[in-house]
Amino acid sequence: MELNFKRAFEILGPSLLSGIGIVVFITLTGFACALLVAMPLAIGNLSKNKALPRIIGVFIELVRGTPLLVQFFYIYYVVPMLINGIAGLLGFDVNVQFEAATCGIIGFAINYGCYMSEVIRSAIVSIDPGQREAGLALGFSEKQVLMRFVIPPALRNSIPIFGNYLVMMIKDTSLLAMISVQELLLRTKTFASQAFLTVEAYTILALVYLLISLPLSQLCKLLERKLKQVR
Repeated sequence: MELNFKRAFEILGPSLLSGIGIVVFITLTGFACALLVAMPLAIGNLSKNKALPRIIGVFIELVRGTPLLVQFFYIYYVVPMLINGIAGLLGFDVNVQFEAATCGIIGFAINYGCYMSEVIRSAIVSIDPGQREAGLALGFSEKQVLMRFVIPPALRNSIPIFGNYLVMMIKDTSLLAMISVQELLLRTKTFASQAFLTVEAYTILALVYLLISLPLSQLCKLLERKLKQVR
């Protein structure tokens, strides 16, 4: 079998470069949205209201108990049908459809938000109770103590784990090919089926993911060491 990596790279390279932009955009946007989902879930899970943590716990278990790919399919295909069906029952004629990339961002936000909420919750619980007591002694309310004395160090302690989730999210963008997002895997699959350079195409794809993930992994490790020195 004769391999032709040069030809594969010349043709596939520009397409993958464009795909990297899509991967980075979806990853960063999805990660930011996941943080927005994780924070209220974590705080709600620590609520003194007995019902709220139970409801949040059930939601988190439902999300964590189903594959991310299935969640992408559900958001892309099922949710628009449900919205259109409910709107029809109410007498509205609508045809809601989601962009595939938007579904990817929503899926990442919900899925990773649930996992990250547990990280934040654990970090909040691990904060020295003395910080909370000191804040209350200074006349701050419970909410102010939480926002000023508890959540900032909890988030700082969670940064290394968040970095790992960010790397995982980059690799999980390959799942978006199944709902037709023009990311790296779908572009590679299309090229390989047309040019019959399967070995070359998927080898290049693996190297591209490594080039994205490895520096980010090393940066996370460096950041973790820096945080340990600060403590």
